[in-house]
Amino acid sequence: MAPDLDFPVIFLLSAHLGSEEMQELEEEIPTLTYDINEAQVILGKVSRKERALFELRKHKFFIEEVAPGSNNEGTIPAAATAAAGPTSPKRKRTAGTSPSSQSKRRKIAQPAEGVFEMYHSDTTSDTESHVSYTQETQTASGSAASGHIFKVVKLSWFTDSIKAGEVLPLEKYLLIEGRKINTETTTITTTVTEMKPPPLPTASSIYNSATAVSKAEAILKRALQDAPAGGSGRPYPGKFSHNTHHHHRTAHIPVRPALLKKSTSEEEVDRNLPPIPAYLHTTFSCQRPTPVNPPNDAFIEELKKIRTARTLTGDKIGVRAYSSAIATLAAYPYKLSSAHEVSRLPGCGSKIALLFQEWRDNNGRIAEAVEDETDPRLAVLKLFYEIWGVGETTARDFYNRGWRDLDDIVEYGWDSLTRVQQIGVKYYDEFLMGIPRDEVERIANKCLEHANRIVKGFQMVIVGGYRRGKKISGDVDLVLSHPDEKATLGFVEKIVLSLEAEGYITHTLILSTKNSERGQMPVAWKGNSRGKDEAGTGFDTLDKALVVWQDPEFEGSQEERGKRKKNPNPHRRVDIIISPWKTAGCAVLGWTSGTTFQRDLRRYCKKERQLKFDSSGVRSRVDGQCVDLESDEKGRPAPDMLTAERRVFQGLGLEWRDPEERVTG
Repeated sequence: MAPDLDFPVIFLLSAHLGSEEMQELEEEIPTLTYDINEAQVILGKVSRKERALFELRKHKFFIEEVAPGSNNEGTIPAAATAAAGPTSPKRKRTAGTSPSSQSKRRKIAQPAEGVFEMYHSDTTSDTESHVSYTQETQTASGSAASGHIFKVVKLSWFTDSIKAGEVLPLEKYLLIEGRKINTETTTITTTVTEMKPPPLPTASSIYNSATAVSKAEAILKRALQDAPAGGSGRPYPGKFSHNTHHHHRTAHIPVRPALLKKSTSEEEVDRNLPPIPAYLHTTFSCQRPTPVNPPNDAFIEELKKIRTARTLTGDKIGVRAYSSAIATLAAYPYKLSSAHEVSRLPGCGSKIALLFQEWRDNNGRIAEAVEDETDPRLAVLKLFYEIWGVGETTARDFYNRGWRDLDDIVEYGWDSLTRVQQIGVKYYDEFLMGIPRDEVERIANKCLEHANRIVKGFQMVIVGGYRRGKKISGDVDLVLSHPDEKATLGFVEKIVLSLEAEGYITHTLILSTKNSERGQMPVAWKGNSRGKDEAGTGFDTLDKALVVWQDPEFEGSQEERGKRKKNPNPHRRVDIIISPWKTAGCAVLGWTSGTTFQRDLRRYCKKERQLKFDSSGVRSRVDGQCVDLESDEKGRPAPDMLTAERRVFQGLGLEWRDPEERVTG
């Protein structure tokens, strides 16, 4: 965390930042916001104004440059001026026309509703008259954003300020200074054409023209009277708009209000809010208990839907922001009662508070979550994402190829799939079936049985969601270890062959012996430079087998003539992890805890302990040496794998958390 410097509110652009570097900066910036509209300074690892503008456009944030040093009030945008109310009418002149030939305009105005303008042109066809209705609206948040000055600066401003111990002036690092262009304005224009008799320079034609105008004014007045209070932003659907009108619309998506409204009763509730638990004042979720069934689980589930959509669309910053907020809310021990109560929690802020207010006021629903669930593109991406072996990037690639279902993948892209993905498509429905706890235990015990057939003395811990208390698991994760280090060397191949021979493993998709190839040592430390050691936390740091499992035993499996019936048992995904005894505690800890817990555990070790944690062991970031956290003070190894895990917590200076308290979502 940065020293207590008075930084402005900062939004961090993700361009050119690795995952590890991004997380470090998010931790260091004390005034970080995940909502770009709340920021005063937009920080980016960019050096050119053009690149900065490109990154802003990716966030749908368009900026109008102003002279450096402009105050925050600035000038009122044109759209805001129009919305403020009618001004004195001005006659418009088009090129090539004289004052006498300009359109004559009469206005019927109604405050805060819009402006009706009636044109009677002397220069165009005298057989037509035009009625135009224009309404311009602007959201409260749009107005605020439009009047606010944003500064886009180089990342080096922040890092140099930290080194200097003071907030440095921005001028040297400034890329852009400007005001957000309001894109929330809605403009609706309706042109109505009414056919009239050919004009003749007679008193009768003049009378008829005046009468037509009077009728039009009367109809428009009635339209205004019939319009709902507050204005709907749509033209009155009377005969003047039938078949002859056209609309011109800009963005009209409603924007969530930026201010939290509180009633008197809510203010009284806020005064009596429970104190925030001490463990929630840390940004590391590995330092706090996060139970299986938190009191705010219903709200958290809605946030998870939004996070899933952000995952599918590749919004990594949004995913991390929602993950941090979810982990905090899951650790909060009280039932939330107000948006203000949410806003005071670490990692939440006004964005999550507004979502809670919306969720509470709309019977447990959030518009964004509902839209995400009904979005056809996201539905297809989710379908692909749930294929075993397909991540969010590959899911988007499948979609961009024009594929919309599993049949498209089989017909047009089967040969381009990896073997894991082919198996994922083949057993798609079966893999989505949950695995009950008793079946998880049967599968794991069968693996332990085979391990001890090969070498006696193996121990096993079922990890993953099962150990965190899930009633239904998506797959089976288990860690096997043996006090004799020679027993675990290359053992993963032996157990796979044994289980295959008895028909339990139908497909072996990945067989990794990386840990044995390293001499069963922890992953090497590659230096403290940002992003260098990201790969060390990856998939193959321990020996493991990724297999498809099917129980070969079922009723009637053997007929009198020895013929096999088709096995009706579902195929299951099973991960068999082999760990040497000296680091079994790290393996169990790493494979048990929730995703955010694991992420924060690595950050905690790096920031607070100068250590590099991995499921294969711990190394010092000072000299790269292995650090033994699992032996006692006399150098004796742990008697079992669960004791080893407790010793890792103790060695890292962390309070012990039961597996059921590591459900960070």
